[in-house]
Amino acid sequence: MSKSLGNVLLVHNMIKSTPGEVIRLALLSAHYRQPLDWSDVLVNAARRMLDRLYGALRGVEITPADRAGAIPAEAVLNALEDDLNTPRALSEIFNLVRRLNKATDPPQRSALAATLLASCALIGIAQGDTEIWFGGDTQGKLSAEAIEALIEKRSLARTDKNFALADAIREQLTASGITIEDSATGTRWRRS
Repeated sequence: MSKSLGNVLLVHNMIKSTPGEVIRLALLSAHYRQPLDWSDVLVNAARRMLDRLYGALRGVEITPADRAGAIPAEAVLNALEDDLNTPRALSEIFNLVRRLNKATDPPQRSALAATLLASCALIGIAQGDTEIWFGGDTQGKLSAEAIEALIEKRSLARTDKNFALADAIREQLTASGITIEDSATGTRWRRS
């Protein structure tokens, strides 16, 4: 990198277009002793990783007792104690995400989510509100209330077997930068 060549990125400029948490995760994705090839691909991969993390935590009720007694996973601690091996720590965090996504018992989900949050706190990620993460910046975009109203309208259309209207609403949301995910528990959305 060289300032005279114009290929230097300054954090105060990057933060205007990319959330700080995405920048942090992108930087932590490589070991501190290894070179990091900064690119839009890396930033997008970090954003998708955070989508997975927040998606796993979304809708999980964490009891106050679980949150107070939560300790980071031993595998994450071991990775960080091994010469600050953040790529391996991230791998262990995503093992927790997989376990959380597979868990069906609410107390077990609550305990796993609390452990996941405690593990993520060690490297400063996934500490925000999941709905704010998926809601994103709303300047010039559909408000959360408008999105919820469209999703409700789509749900009613699907119930009435009016699939043409339901597909049209999905396309409208997609064109507005909203991704919707249907599941057994209902429809979730996030800004793309």
